[in-house]
Amino acid sequence: QVQLVESGGGLVQAGGSLRLSCVATGMLFRTAIMGWYRQAPGKQRDLVATFTVNGATNYADSVRGRFTLSQDNDKNTVYLQMNSLKFEDTAVYFCRAIYNLRQYWGQGTQVTVSS
Repeated sequence: QVQLVESGGGLVQAGGSLRLSCVATGMLFRTAIMGWYRQAPGKQRDLVATFTVNGATNYADSVRGRFTLSQDNDKNTVYLQMNSLKFEDTAVYFCRAIYNLRQYWGQGTQVTVSS
């Protein structure tokens, strides 16, 4: 049974940094395609950053240059380093895995940026 558990969210001032983590279990992690999405109140869930099939990274225009996606296959963990945070980055952040042609989501972690 695939499970994704996010952590690292919280309250931070604008300009600050946070690092989100997502630990995956129940899968062969190195074969999954991992990424992060976010959903602000009243808005749809949008891509933040994801690995692609060929191992490259894809970032939303709004976070490119500020956020960095990485993963540690030994720890079954994907990270999202978020720097220079802005008020508009406030959202619930979700970890997503594509594994064996199926999509899995974590429960989300709240990130709140105060202006």
